[in-house]
Amino acid sequence: MGKNEITPDEAAKLLPAGAALAWGLGKPPQRGPKREMTIEQIVRTAIEIADKDGLAAVSMNRVASALGFTAMSLYRYIPSKEDLLLLMQDAVSVFPAPTERPAAEWRESMREYVAVNIDVFVKHPWFGDLPVSGVPLGPKTLKFVDWGLRIMRDMPLNEYEKMSFVLLVSGYARSCGMIMRDMHRAIQAGSSEEAFSGLTYTTALQALVKPEAYPNLYPLVQSGAYTGENESENTVGDDFDFGLERILDGIEQYLNRKRNHSADK
Repeated sequence: MGKNEITPDEAAKLLPAGAALAWGLGKPPQRGPKREMTIEQIVRTAIEIADKDGLAAVSMNRVASALGFTAMSLYRYIPSKEDLLLLMQDAVSVFPAPTERPAAEWRESMREYVAVNIDVFVKHPWFGDLPVSGVPLGPKTLKFVDWGLRIMRDMPLNEYEKMSFVLLVSGYARSCGMIMRDMHRAIQAGSSEEAFSGLTYTTALQALVKPEAYPNLYPLVQSGAYTGENESENTVGDDFDFGLERILDGIEQYLNRKRNHSADK
């Protein structure tokens, strides 16, 4: 048996308990309530609590109470809160299977990939509060990774380069998703999109930001670019699209350099 040819039980021992459960490798409880709960029910209830009241509201006691059981009963299904969080993360990492585009349309594929990643943070605001504890391990989360790698399947890149680009665009999506999430939270709390972007404060900043103290910021504030005052006149789109396009430009330049290097050999 090769090093990758191990039994499911052996694989389960190599993974955190939450990841093993996400793969369906956990053993069902042998005692306690007559299996009146399922891991799916527990995770779904925890997600509902987090969606409504935030990640801090999720506890084994709160989830158990919502299901009509004791916290001790939950521990017979999921060993710890950390494992529950991992299962929650994996459960919401779902997306409609995208139609594979021609290799030449890789930029549009990347835009779709980033948009779906961002959407998870918007639909589940608590998602960005989960600690990053390591590489993705759950089956649904790994589908995201597989999708990103599929886009680069025919590119002249080695495996390290492909994974690095997936991390690059995923990191950008995470940053954008958390900013959008925070904007929605601010608006729900009584603010406005204009206040969040700074547009409400344009006039005040133009009076306060002086060229002597802020020589580089001053022209941006005066032009309205700092607070997006003239965004409708901006032909490059919004900040998120502009940033993503520059990342894609960088990937394209890297690909062109690799192709030229191969052609010169």
